[in-house]
Amino acid sequence: SPPVGDEALSKVFIIAEAGVNHNGDLQRAVAMVDCAAAAGADAVKFQTFKAENLVTAQGPKAAYQQQATGTGSQLEMLKALELSQGDHFVLAQRCREKKIEFLSTPFDLPSLRFLVDEGLINRIKIPSGELTNGPLLFAAAQTGKPLIVSTGMAHPEEIAMALRVIDAGLSGGHPSALSFALESPTRFDHLAPSIILLHCTTAYPTPMNEVNLRAMVTLKNQFGTAVGYSDHTQGITIAIAATALGAQVVEKHFTLDRHLEGPDHRASIEPGELIAMVAGIRDVEAALGDGNKRPRSSELENAKVARKSLLAAIPIAKGTLFDANNLAIKRPGGGRSPMDYWSLLGTPAQRDYQPDEPID
Repeated sequence: SPPVGDEALSKVFIIAEAGVNHNGDLQRAVAMVDCAAAAGADAVKFQTFKAENLVTAQGPKAAYQQQATGTGSQLEMLKALELSQGDHFVLAQRCREKKIEFLSTPFDLPSLRFLVDEGLINRIKIPSGELTNGPLLFAAAQTGKPLIVSTGMAHPEEIAMALRVIDAGLSGGHPSALSFALESPTRFDHLAPSIILLHCTTAYPTPMNEVNLRAMVTLKNQFGTAVGYSDHTQGITIAIAATALGAQVVEKHFTLDRHLEGPDHRASIEPGELIAMVAGIRDVEAALGDGNKRPRSSELENAKVARKSLLAAIPIAKGTLFDANNLAIKRPGGGRSPMDYWSLLGTPAQRDYQPDEPID
Protein backbone atom coordinates (compact mmCIF):
# COMPACT_ATOMS: atom_id res chain seq x y z
CA SER A 1 0.00 0.00 0.00
CA PRO A 2 1.16 3.58 -0.55
CA PRO A 3 2.99 5.32 2.28
CA VAL A 4 1.11 7.84 4.36
CA GLY A 5 3.56 10.58 5.22
CA ASP A 6 5.45 13.41 3.64
CA GLU A 7 7.40 11.16 1.29
CA ALA A 8 4.31 10.37 0.37
CA LEU A 9 1.42 9.58 -1.62
CA SER A 10 1.99 10.00 -5.33
CA LYS A 11 -1.66 10.99 -5.54
CA VAL A 12 -4.35 12.11 -3.14
CA PHE A 13 -5.57 9.14 -1.13
CA ILE A 14 -9.37 9.24 -1.29
CA ILE A 15 -11.25 7.49 1.50
CA ALA A 16 -14.93 6.83 0.85
CA GLU A 17 -16.30 6.76 4.40
CA ALA A 18 -19.09 4.19 4.63
CA GLY A 19 -18.99 4.49 8.42
CA VAL A 20 -22.22 3.10 9.82
CA ASN A 21 -24.33 4.05 6.82
CA HIS A 22 -24.90 0.34 6.15
CA ASN A 23 -27.34 0.49 9.11
CA GLY A 24 -26.08 -2.89 10.34
CA ASP A 25 -27.03 -4.60 7.05
CA LEU A 26 -24.12 -6.61 5.61
CA GLN A 27 -25.54 -6.68 2.10
CA ARG A 28 -25.86 -2.91 2.12
CA ALA A 29 -22.25 -2.71 3.34
CA VAL A 30 -21.12 -4.94 0.46
CA ALA A 31 -23.01 -2.70 -1.97
CA MET A 32 -21.18 0.28 -0.48
CA VAL A 33 -17.84 -1.39 -1.22
CA ASP A 34 -18.95 -1.82 -4.82
CA CYS A 35 -20.09 1.80 -4.99
CA ALA A 36 -16.81 3.17 -3.63
CA ALA A 37 -14.77 1.02 -5.99
CA ALA A 38 -16.85 2.05 -8.99
CA ALA A 39 -16.34 5.71 -8.09
CA GLY A 40 -12.57 5.28 -8.10
CA ALA A 41 -11.90 5.83 -4.39
CA ASP A 42 -8.68 4.39 -3.01
CA ALA A 43 -10.22 2.98 0.15
CA VAL A 44 -13.64 2.35 1.67
CA LYS A 45 -13.80 2.76 5.43
CA PHE A 46 -16.12 1.25 8.00
CA GLN A 47 -16.19 1.45 11.82
CA THR A 48 -15.24 -1.34 14.21
CA PHE A 49 -16.58 -1.26 17.76
CA LYS A 50 -18.55 -3.05 20.42
CA ALA A 51 -21.20 -0.66 21.63
CA GLU A 52 -20.69 -1.69 25.27
CA ASN A 53 -17.01 -0.74 25.01
CA LEU A 54 -17.79 2.58 23.41
CA VAL A 55 -20.52 4.24 25.46
CA THR A 56 -22.34 3.84 28.77
CA ALA A 57 -26.04 3.05 28.96
CA GLN A 58 -26.59 6.63 30.06
CA GLY A 59 -24.57 8.17 27.21
CA PRO A 60 -26.72 10.75 25.36
CA LYS A 61 -27.03 11.10 21.63
CA ALA A 62 -25.66 14.15 19.90
CA ALA A 63 -28.26 16.62 18.69
CA TYR A 64 -27.76 15.62 15.04
CA GLN A 65 -28.19 11.95 16.04
CA GLN A 66 -31.44 12.75 17.84
CA GLN A 67 -32.72 14.59 14.78
CA ALA A 68 -31.87 11.65 12.53
CA THR A 69 -32.81 8.70 14.76
CA GLY A 70 -35.20 10.05 17.38
CA THR A 71 -35.13 9.32 21.09
CA GLY A 72 -33.42 6.40 22.77
CA SER A 73 -29.90 5.94 24.06
CA GLN A 74 -26.68 6.19 22.09
CA LEU A 75 -25.93 2.64 23.23
CA GLU A 76 -29.10 1.28 21.63
CA MET A 77 -28.39 3.19 18.43
CA LEU A 78 -24.82 1.90 18.19
CA LYS A 79 -25.71 -1.72 18.94
CA ALA A 80 -27.91 -1.69 15.84
CA LEU A 81 -25.00 -0.41 13.77
CA GLU A 82 -22.31 -2.91 14.79
CA LEU A 83 -20.59 -5.13 12.25
CA SER A 84 -19.75 -8.63 13.44
CA GLN A 85 -16.24 -10.01 13.09
CA GLY A 86 -17.53 -12.26 10.32
CA ASP A 87 -18.91 -9.23 8.52
CA HIS A 88 -15.43 -7.71 8.49
CA PHE A 89 -13.96 -10.73 6.71
CA VAL A 90 -16.72 -10.64 4.10
CA LEU A 91 -16.14 -6.93 3.46
CA ALA A 92 -12.36 -7.28 3.32
CA GLN A 93 -12.71 -10.07 0.77
CA ARG A 94 -15.11 -7.96 -1.29
CA CYS A 95 -12.56 -5.13 -1.23
CA ARG A 96 -9.86 -7.49 -2.55
CA GLU A 97 -12.18 -8.56 -5.35
CA LYS A 98 -12.98 -4.94 -6.24
CA LYS A 99 -9.34 -3.82 -5.87
CA ILE A 100 -10.07 -1.17 -3.27
CA GLU A 101 -8.41 -0.94 0.14
CA PHE A 102 -10.44 -2.04 3.14
CA LEU A 103 -10.26 0.33 6.10
CA SER A 104 -12.10 0.39 9.39
CA THR A 105 -11.76 2.74 12.32
CA PRO A 106 -11.25 1.06 15.71
CA PHE A 107 -13.01 2.77 18.61
CA ASP A 108 -11.61 0.58 21.39
CA LEU A 109 -8.54 -1.53 22.12
CA PRO A 110 -10.13 -4.95 21.38
CA SER A 111 -11.32 -3.64 18.02
CA LEU A 112 -7.83 -2.33 17.24
CA ARG A 113 -6.27 -5.67 18.12
CA PHE A 114 -8.82 -7.55 16.01
CA LEU A 115 -8.21 -5.42 12.92
CA VAL A 116 -4.42 -5.61 13.25
CA ASP A 117 -4.01 -9.21 14.37
CA GLU A 118 -6.30 -10.50 11.61
CA GLY A 119 -4.36 -8.52 9.00
CA LEU A 120 -7.48 -6.68 7.88
CA ILE A 121 -5.97 -3.18 7.57
CA ASN A 122 -2.81 -1.65 6.11
CA ARG A 123 -3.12 1.59 8.06
CA ILE A 124 -4.99 2.82 11.12
CA LYS A 125 -7.49 5.67 11.06
CA ILE A 126 -7.95 7.42 14.41
CA PRO A 127 -11.27 9.31 14.55
CA SER A 128 -11.56 12.78 16.08
CA GLY A 129 -13.40 11.48 19.13
CA GLU A 130 -10.44 9.27 20.06
CA LEU A 131 -7.76 11.98 19.77
CA THR A 132 -7.59 12.21 23.57
CA ASN A 133 -7.75 8.43 24.08
CA GLY A 134 -4.09 8.08 25.01
CA PRO A 135 -4.03 4.28 25.47
CA LEU A 136 -5.65 3.72 22.06
CA LEU A 137 -3.21 6.14 20.39
CA PHE A 138 -0.26 4.46 22.10
CA ALA A 139 -1.38 0.96 21.10
CA ALA A 140 -2.02 2.08 17.52
CA ALA A 141 1.46 3.58 17.28
CA GLN A 142 3.03 0.41 18.69
CA THR A 143 1.70 -1.57 15.73
CA GLY A 144 4.08 0.33 13.47
CA LYS A 145 1.34 0.85 10.91
CA PRO A 146 0.89 4.27 9.27
CA LEU A 147 -1.61 6.43 11.11
CA ILE A 148 -4.24 8.82 9.81
CA VAL A 149 -5.40 11.00 12.69
CA SER A 150 -8.45 13.26 12.56
CA THR A 151 -8.33 16.43 14.65
CA GLY A 152 -11.95 17.56 14.91
CA MET A 153 -12.85 19.39 18.14
CA ALA A 154 -9.15 19.70 19.04
CA HIS A 155 -7.03 22.52 20.38
CA PRO A 156 -3.39 22.62 19.17
CA GLU A 157 -2.23 21.55 22.64
CA GLU A 158 -4.38 18.41 22.41
CA ILE A 159 -2.96 17.57 19.00
CA ALA A 160 0.56 18.03 20.34
CA MET A 161 -0.26 15.75 23.27
CA ALA A 162 -1.59 13.07 20.92
CA LEU A 163 1.54 13.32 18.79
CA ARG A 164 3.74 12.95 21.88
CA VAL A 165 1.90 9.76 22.82
CA ILE A 166 2.20 8.44 19.26
CA ASP A 167 5.88 9.36 19.17
CA ALA A 168 6.45 7.38 22.36
CA GLY A 169 4.61 4.38 20.94
CA LEU A 170 6.62 4.46 17.72
CA SER A 171 9.96 4.87 19.46
CA GLY A 172 9.45 2.15 22.06
CA GLY A 173 8.89 4.55 24.93
CA HIS A 174 6.65 3.89 27.90
CA PRO A 175 3.55 6.00 28.61
CA SER A 176 4.43 6.28 32.30
CA ALA A 177 7.44 8.36 31.27
CA LEU A 178 5.32 10.88 29.41
CA SER A 179 4.58 14.29 30.81
CA PHE A 180 0.89 14.92 30.34
CA ALA A 181 1.10 18.60 31.17
CA LEU A 182 -0.41 20.72 28.41
CA GLU A 183 2.68 22.18 26.82
CA SER A 184 3.14 24.53 23.91
CA PRO A 185 2.83 22.67 20.60
CA THR A 186 6.09 21.50 19.10
CA ARG A 187 6.96 20.20 15.67
CA PHE A 188 7.01 16.52 14.83
CA ASP A 189 8.75 16.49 11.44
CA HIS A 190 10.34 13.13 12.26
CA LEU A 191 6.86 11.58 12.31
CA ALA A 192 6.07 12.70 8.77
CA PRO A 193 6.72 9.26 7.21
CA SER A 194 4.33 7.63 9.69
CA ILE A 195 1.41 9.97 10.23
CA ILE A 196 -1.03 12.27 8.49
CA LEU A 197 -3.12 14.76 10.43
CA LEU A 198 -6.58 15.41 9.04
CA HIS A 199 -8.21 18.76 9.60
CA CYS A 200 -11.85 18.20 10.45
CA THR A 201 -14.86 20.01 11.85
CA THR A 202 -16.97 17.58 13.85
CA ALA A 203 -20.40 18.87 12.93
CA TYR A 204 -22.90 16.96 10.78
CA PRO A 205 -23.28 18.67 8.41
CA THR A 206 -20.59 21.33 8.86
CA PRO A 207 -21.72 24.89 8.05
CA MET A 208 -19.47 26.48 5.44
CA ASN A 209 -18.42 29.26 7.80
CA GLU A 210 -17.22 26.62 10.30
CA VAL A 211 -14.96 24.71 7.90
CA ASN A 212 -11.83 26.86 8.43
CA LEU A 213 -10.02 25.01 5.66
CA ARG A 214 -6.87 27.08 6.05
CA ALA A 215 -6.38 25.35 9.40
CA MET A 216 -5.23 22.32 7.41
CA VAL A 217 -2.25 24.33 6.18
CA THR A 218 -1.67 25.56 9.73
CA LEU A 219 -1.44 21.96 10.94
CA LYS A 220 1.31 21.23 8.41
CA ASN A 221 3.24 24.37 9.30
CA GLN A 222 2.79 23.95 13.04
CA PHE A 223 3.51 20.26 13.46
CA GLY A 224 5.59 19.34 10.40
CA THR A 225 3.51 16.34 9.35
CA ALA A 226 1.66 15.71 6.14
CA VAL A 227 -1.98 16.79 6.21
CA GLY A 228 -5.36 15.97 4.77
CA TYR A 229 -9.02 16.74 5.27
CA SER A 230 -12.01 14.84 6.63
CA ASP A 231 -15.10 16.53 5.21
CA HIS A 232 -18.54 16.75 6.79
CA THR A 233 -19.95 19.56 4.66
CA GLN A 234 -22.86 19.07 2.31
CA GLY A 235 -21.81 18.61 -1.31
CA ILE A 236 -18.34 18.03 -2.71
CA THR A 237 -16.92 21.54 -3.19
CA ILE A 238 -14.85 21.71 -0.01
CA ALA A 239 -13.34 18.24 -0.42
CA ILE A 240 -12.11 19.26 -3.86
CA ALA A 241 -10.88 22.62 -2.54
CA ALA A 242 -8.82 20.80 0.10
CA THR A 243 -6.90 19.11 -2.69
CA ALA A 244 -5.85 22.49 -4.06
CA LEU A 245 -4.57 23.46 -0.59
CA GLY A 246 -2.35 20.40 -0.38
CA ALA A 247 -4.42 17.63 1.20
CA GLN A 248 -2.74 14.25 0.76
CA VAL A 249 -5.78 12.41 2.11
CA VAL A 250 -9.41 13.35 1.58
CA GLU A 251 -12.12 11.51 3.49
CA LYS A 252 -15.83 11.89 2.83
CA HIS A 253 -18.94 10.15 4.18
CA PHE A 254 -21.16 8.57 1.54
CA THR A 255 -24.43 6.69 1.55
CA LEU A 256 -26.46 4.73 -0.94
CA ASP A 257 -29.50 6.86 -0.08
CA ARG A 258 -29.49 10.07 1.94
CA HIS A 259 -33.08 9.42 3.03
CA LEU A 260 -32.31 6.18 4.91
CA GLU A 261 -32.73 6.19 8.67
CA GLY A 262 -29.51 6.52 10.62
CA PRO A 263 -27.27 9.16 12.23
CA ASP A 264 -24.94 10.03 9.34
CA HIS A 265 -26.97 9.73 6.12
CA ARG A 266 -28.04 13.37 5.95
CA ALA A 267 -24.46 14.62 6.09
CA SER A 268 -23.29 12.13 3.45
CA ILE A 269 -23.04 12.29 -0.33
CA GLU A 270 -24.79 9.83 -2.63
CA PRO A 271 -23.14 7.61 -5.29
CA GLY A 272 -23.34 10.11 -8.15
CA GLU A 273 -21.78 12.79 -5.98
CA LEU A 274 -19.01 10.41 -4.90
CA ILE A 275 -18.16 9.78 -8.55
CA ALA A 276 -18.09 13.54 -9.20
CA MET A 277 -15.95 14.19 -6.11
CA VAL A 278 -13.32 11.64 -7.07
CA ALA A 279 -13.22 13.02 -10.62
CA GLY A 280 -12.95 16.58 -9.30
CA ILE A 281 -10.10 15.70 -6.96
CA ARG A 282 -8.22 13.95 -9.75
CA ASP A 283 -8.73 16.96 -12.04
CA VAL A 284 -7.41 19.39 -9.42
CA GLU A 285 -4.54 17.04 -8.64
CA ALA A 286 -3.53 16.95 -12.31
CA ALA A 287 -3.98 20.70 -12.65
CA LEU A 288 -1.69 21.52 -9.72
CA GLY A 289 1.36 20.43 -11.71
CA ASP A 290 4.94 20.81 -10.52
CA GLY A 291 4.85 24.54 -9.80
CA ASN A 292 7.55 25.46 -12.33
CA LYS A 293 6.38 28.33 -14.52
CA ARG A 294 7.18 27.60 -18.15
CA PRO A 295 5.26 27.25 -21.42
CA ARG A 296 3.36 23.98 -21.55
CA SER A 297 3.42 21.83 -24.65
CA SER A 298 -0.30 22.40 -25.29
CA GLU A 299 0.19 26.19 -25.55
CA LEU A 300 3.41 26.41 -27.56
CA GLU A 301 1.64 26.19 -30.94
CA ASN A 302 -0.64 29.04 -29.88
CA ALA A 303 2.21 31.45 -29.25
CA LYS A 304 2.52 32.48 -32.90
CA VAL A 305 -1.23 33.03 -33.13
CA ALA A 306 -1.66 34.97 -29.90
CA ARG A 307 1.58 36.96 -29.78
CA LYS A 308 2.71 39.74 -32.10
CA SER A 309 5.69 40.77 -34.21
CA LEU A 310 7.19 44.07 -35.40
CA LEU A 311 5.90 44.89 -38.89
CA ALA A 312 6.07 47.70 -41.39
CA ALA A 313 3.04 49.97 -41.00
CA ILE A 314 3.54 51.62 -44.41
CA PRO A 315 5.96 51.15 -47.31
CA ILE A 316 9.49 51.72 -45.98
CA ALA A 317 12.39 52.45 -48.32
CA LYS A 318 15.88 51.21 -47.54
CA GLY A 319 17.73 53.73 -45.39
CA THR A 320 14.55 55.26 -43.94
CA LEU A 321 14.77 55.70 -40.20
CA PHE A 322 12.33 53.62 -38.21
CA ASP A 323 9.84 55.66 -36.18
CA ALA A 324 6.42 55.43 -34.52
CA ASN A 325 4.66 56.12 -37.83
CA ASN A 326 6.25 53.40 -39.95
CA LEU A 327 6.37 50.60 -37.38
CA ALA A 328 3.39 48.43 -36.42
CA ILE A 329 2.87 45.66 -33.89
CA LYS A 330 0.48 42.94 -35.07
CA ARG A 331 -0.19 39.26 -35.00
CA PRO A 332 1.12 36.68 -35.84
CA GLY A 333 4.11 36.16 -33.59
CA GLY A 334 7.27 34.38 -34.56
CA GLY A 335 8.95 37.45 -36.04
CA ARG A 336 10.97 40.14 -34.35
CA SER A 337 9.75 40.72 -30.82
CA PRO A 338 7.92 43.98 -30.04
CA MET A 339 10.34 44.23 -27.12
CA ASP A 340 12.87 45.43 -29.75
CA TYR A 341 10.67 48.42 -30.62
CA TRP A 342 12.71 51.03 -28.76
CA SER A 343 16.06 49.75 -30.01
CA LEU A 344 14.83 50.07 -33.62
CA LEU A 345 13.64 53.66 -33.31
CA GLY A 346 15.99 56.01 -35.17
CA THR A 347 17.92 53.25 -36.94
CA PRO A 348 17.89 52.89 -40.75
CA ALA A 349 16.01 50.16 -42.58
CA GLN A 350 18.45 47.72 -44.14
CA ARG A 351 16.10 47.05 -47.07
CA ASP A 352 12.74 48.00 -48.53
CA TYR A 353 9.57 46.84 -46.70
CA GLN A 354 5.96 46.54 -47.83
CA PRO A 355 3.07 47.13 -45.41
CA ASP A 356 2.63 44.27 -42.89
CA GLU A 357 5.99 42.77 -43.84
CA PRO A 358 7.91 41.53 -40.79
CA ILE A 359 10.91 43.60 -39.78
CA ASP A 360 14.16 41.63 -39.87
